[in-house]
Amino acid sequence: MDRMSADEVRKLVDHSDWGQLKQRLHRWSPPAPEVADLILSLEKSDRVVVFRLLPRDISSEVFAYLDSEDQDHLIRDLTDEETRQLLAGMRPDDRTALLGELPGQLTQKLLNLLSPDDLREARQLLGYPEESIGRLMTPEYVAVRSGWTVARALDHIREKGRDSETVNVIYVVDDRWKLMDSVELRKLILADARDTVEQLMDHSFVSLLATDDRETAVATMKRYDINTLPVVDSDGILVGIVTADDVLDVAEEEATEDFHKHAAVAPLRTGYGTTTAWELFSRRVGWLVLLIFLNLVSSSVIAAFEETLASALALAFFIPLLMDSGGNAGYQSSALIVRALAVGDLRLGQWAKALGREVIVGLSLGVVMGVVSGLLGAFRGGYEIGLVVGATMVSIILMANILGISLPLILVRLKLDPAIASGPLITSMIDASGLLIYFLIASRMLGL
Repeated sequence: MDRMSADEVRKLVDHSDWGQLKQRLHRWSPPAPEVADLILSLEKSDRVVVFRLLPRDISSEVFAYLDSEDQDHLIRDLTDEETRQLLAGMRPDDRTALLGELPGQLTQKLLNLLSPDDLREARQLLGYPEESIGRLMTPEYVAVRSGWTVARALDHIREKGRDSETVNVIYVVDDRWKLMDSVELRKLILADARDTVEQLMDHSFVSLLATDDRETAVATMKRYDINTLPVVDSDGILVGIVTADDVLDVAEEEATEDFHKHAAVAPLRTGYGTTTAWELFSRRVGWLVLLIFLNLVSSSVIAAFEETLASALALAFFIPLLMDSGGNAGYQSSALIVRALAVGDLRLGQWAKALGREVIVGLSLGVVMGVVSGLLGAFRGGYEIGLVVGATMVSIILMANILGISLPLILVRLKLDPAIASGPLITSMIDASGLLIYFLIASRMLGL
């Protein structure tokens, strides 16, 4: 294999040796992701030149691996004919993802470049909700009829399978194209050629609605351990399929989005490397300003107990210890619950059992941490301060665990994303309530 490095490509581009560059690119046959990485390593002005020299049979596949922003820049530099060829060579699901990400004016321009069949297909896919499986599916699959013989079905697969995204699973439909079953290709190959497809059917299949949220595809594939899922409309008509490669992309996007939300950052539209400083600022500033006002509650609690604090100054030394410990415990609890909800390990109806378990865990953690912090308090401020700090630690850890599990569950009940229960939000809430607990216990036990 005649491999190429970015430096070699740059050298040929700098010398305008287009003939040699084209020959080298045509002799090089790596996986599409490697070519995409090579193009992205070049200067933006050189990317379109190299892309134009790629063999036509791989250029569409390479294009699908580029980020939406890089696709946008590249399309703007291509001629209408080059763009038409590029779109025609893309898989329907990749083409839909591209059209859904680009600005509306550019999307309309691209739609005008599609063939009538591709245009009808794109408009159908774009008609589904943005986060739906309909936007994710591809209509490129192979379907057969139940009354056909195995021999006829295999002939049909050979004829239509070249344009299908996968032929590992063959779908059985009736005259109205209603999905009746799914049959593994292996069954057809091993069956007697004179048998009918109906003899191989067990009428046991899993399907998705085109209007379902795309996260449903991730959960369904994981649950049933399958790589391809049929997609039907409300009448059970087969309209497309979803494959594992698309679902993996969704799983990665959803995990990244939840990670951002849990860090109190509005999800980024593109990768960090291509995100502008302004967008990074705008995605973070809202949460940080909101947390300022939440933290004012903590300041108000301290001001309300100013006399208590002045009477026992040693109490001030343990405020960071208690607040940080509570925040850490609450963040742990919320992170575990948010993840359990995301992967289906915990359902809303199981909240009582989960809450009871967290109360037990919170008390256990609180006692251990209370003993340690109480000893530190006694060493620093005397026996009474140690009792106050130890009792407060137990109370705060218990409260933090309860809050950490309750807030995500409440958000789910309100049909909101539980990932909104971010670490900074949990920490700020625990700081305010923890300070109140601390000073109330100190006032009572110290008689202040």
